Amino acid sequence: MKVFDILEERGFVAQATNLEKIKDLLNNQSITFYTGYDPTADSLHVGHFLQLIVMKYLQDAGHRPIVLLGGGTTMVGDPTGKTDMRRIMTREEIAHNANCFKEQMEKFIDFSDDKAIMVDNFDWLSKLEYIPFLRDIGVHFSVNRMLGAEAFKSRLEKGGLSFIEFNYMLMQSYDYLLLNQKHNCVLQMGGDDQWSNIISGVDLIRRKENKEVYGLTFNLLTTNDGKKMGKTEKGAVWLNEEKTSVYDFFQYWRNIDDAEVVKCLKLLTFLPMDEIKELAKLEGKEINKAKEKLAYEITAIVHGNKKASQALEAAKALFESETLADNMPSKEISLLELKEGFDILDALISAEFASSKSEGRRLLKERCIYINNDLVEDFRFIINEQVFTNNEMMLKRGKKKYFKFILK
Repeated sequence: MKVFDILEERGFVAQATNLEKIKDLLNNQSITFYTGYDPTADSLHVGHFLQLIVMKYLQDAGHRPIVLLGGGTTMVGDPTGKTDMRRIMTREEIAHNANCFKEQMEKFIDFSDDKAIMVDNFDWLSKLEYIPFLRDIGVHFSVNRMLGAEAFKSRLEKGGLSFIEFNYMLMQSYDYLLLNQKHNCVLQMGGDDQWSNIISGVDLIRRKENKEVYGLTFNLLTTNDGKKMGKTEKGAVWLNEEKTSVYDFFQYWRNIDDAEVVKCLKLLTFLPMDEIKELAKLEGKEINKAKEKLAYEITAIVHGNKKASQALEAAKALFESETLADNMPSKEISLLELKEGFDILDALISAEFASSKSEGRRLLKERCIYINNDLVEDFRFIINEQVFTNNEMMLKRGKKKYFKFILK
């Protein structure tokens, strides 16, 4: 099967400026394409991982990726999907984060022998002169059209869109123009939230160069109810094991909702579709086999087979210890009780792990309390329905004491 057909079958493709032409380019030709990454943190997260999977598919099919690090655009901030203005970062912070991104990307993308290149838009954006840029680039942008873009809507509704952020679309479009001129880049790809920015770049090149270039977005990694995946009570799920341990990374995928498993197998692993279709037939408790396969495959891609196997063994050992006896202590709790206020200290007392809130705080300071295998240290941690998987939440003290709360 050809690469565009693979992307379609696995559910990546969201919007395209010229679907049939892009399909022909990717299936029958060899092109240069790019995706951009603003280095706002010192590690990639699982949202970036989906983009890397797409890039790897295309590179393996003979296409040449350009990884654009937004050293310049990060200094401005993309308003897309943000309700507040992004913190203005220093050049030193951005440069450090960009280097971290590069090290991580080299695990997935082959940069040897010019098979892929990495560029930083600070190299050209920092040298722009304001008046020539306005006359040469800004003249091609309609303010009315920009204000209608999804990228700006949420900020406009709050009345908080700054002029510096308003320039972001121009800068990203200019990136595409320059990459087309220098590297014959004819396709920009990104998450579907980047659609407005991408089509602006396509339009700028048409106006400036009288050329047709293309834009393609892929579906964001979201749950079935539309929320972004890759978030936990601790924050983002990072690809750097110092920020998210290999075990926690594995467990995140092992514990996702049943409804998300097949989608994640398609988007985030390279398992053949025939195998995924067989895993999709599993029901009830058997679906845990599919979750285990998902967690192992993603962890192996990100951290290597050895660490994935170690995480799998650790998870199995823990699971076996949890299920040795059918009489594991448990207690039912209602949604109303949660909504009235039920925090970690209440849970510790209810499970008889602590006799008082002061003893509960001491246990939390000793770093021996876990919820669903995630360490809890904050005595203000609120127990809500999101903490429950299949209406169950496991509370653990140390290595041997377990208690199950069942949401009724």
